[in-house]
Amino acid sequence: MAHALNAGVPAADAGRSTVSARPAYQAYQILHIGYTILPLIAGVDKFFDRLGEWDMYLAPVVTRVTGLADHTFMQIVGVIEIIAGILVAVWPRVGGYVVMLWLWGIIANLLLVPGFYDIALRDFGLSLGALALARLSCECSRTVNS
Repeated sequence: MAHALNAGVPAADAGRSTVSARPAYQAYQILHIGYTILPLIAGVDKFFDRLGEWDMYLAPVVTRVTGLADHTFMQIVGVIEIIAGILVAVWPRVGGYVVMLWLWGIIANLLLVPGFYDIALRDFGLSLGALALARLSCECSRTVNS
């Protein structure tokens, strides 16, 4: 069946076509694109608040400890999210772990704010996706580049 799918493809490209047709590689691509674009969008929106009022998700203890205003702290968060998105784009094996740990930090913050436990649970699910990206990138980037 693989030979039928690669009919008319030069031998050098046949292996690459087979790799890109694998479900694991397709999942990797979906996660790679998603975890690149979504942190970039969320990070940029920390400066514009078009998607939501981000400051309301910040635990009051954070501003007491840091001495920063809510919005200033969230803009710093936005810069970190932009950097995380870029890191995932260029180095998904590391970027996936960085996003996973970043999400765990967000979860810790959300657990300090009553009423946001559902978002903390959702972010835990997102962190599992970031972990899956990091693990898949170990296999998929090696397979494609060889």
